[in-house]
Amino acid sequence: MSDMAVPHGMAGEFEPSLFGAYSKKIGMWLFLLSDTLTFGALLFAYSYGRISNPDWPTPFHKESIINATIMTGCLLSSSLTMVLGVLAARRGDRSWTRNWILFTMFFGVAFIVLHGMEWTKLIAEGMTPSKNPWSSTVQQFGGTFFTLTGMHMMHVTIGVIYLGVVALRKKFLPILLICWLAAWLGTPADSVFHVGAHVILIGAIVAAMIMFLKPKDYDAHDVEIAGLYWHFVDLVWMFIFPLVYLMSTRITG
Repeated sequence: MSDMAVPHGMAGEFEPSLFGAYSKKIGMWLFLLSDTLTFGALLFAYSYGRISNPDWPTPFHKESIINATIMTGCLLSSSLTMVLGVLAARRGDRSWTRNWILFTMFFGVAFIVLHGMEWTKLIAEGMTPSKNPWSSTVQQFGGTFFTLTGMHMMHVTIGVIYLGVVALRKKFLPILLICWLAAWLGTPADSVFHVGAHVILIGAIVAAMIMFLKPKDYDAHDVEIAGLYWHFVDLVWMFIFPLVYLMSTRITG
């Protein structure tokens, strides 16, 4: 029996991508799925501690709730500007794509600054990851609060750096380094922003490696993928805000 010859030079048929989606989008969805498990575990741990401890502290008052509400408004506004950026990218409008992404980054930075100020106030009141000045029987409150909100704030910071790379590419590196120097040299050594400067520096190093090893001009697909990450970060905060702040509000008569 003779072997069947396979013709050469013929265009092969490729298997279609999963659900007809862009491959990088599938990768981002898988990453977000794994990140959902991480935040889900943190939210479950916080909720369990909240329910199982009748002396759970309520350190947040009117000023804290107003601050957290403004932070929520910043993230909701950033979701809107991110959607407008994706739409502009699909139209091929590079100028407004960049502008809307920059607006999104502005709201993200505002969120980080407001959150850092909230942390600074709580630390000044004596709260640490292992110390709770409001209730001696619930020492884990500080640890759960800083872990959950700190993880989210780190994701927002990474998201701002991610969007900056997509919008400005290599031009964003000097801006990152200036922000790092400002946070490192312009704040006290025990300040939240001084410690957070390490995240900016690490982000700048990783961004530089990516842009110099694999330089590219980011297209509408890349903007859409960045938008998926940003909307996920915003969505997580919609669970943290009521669970951590609204349910731990100090009501004074």
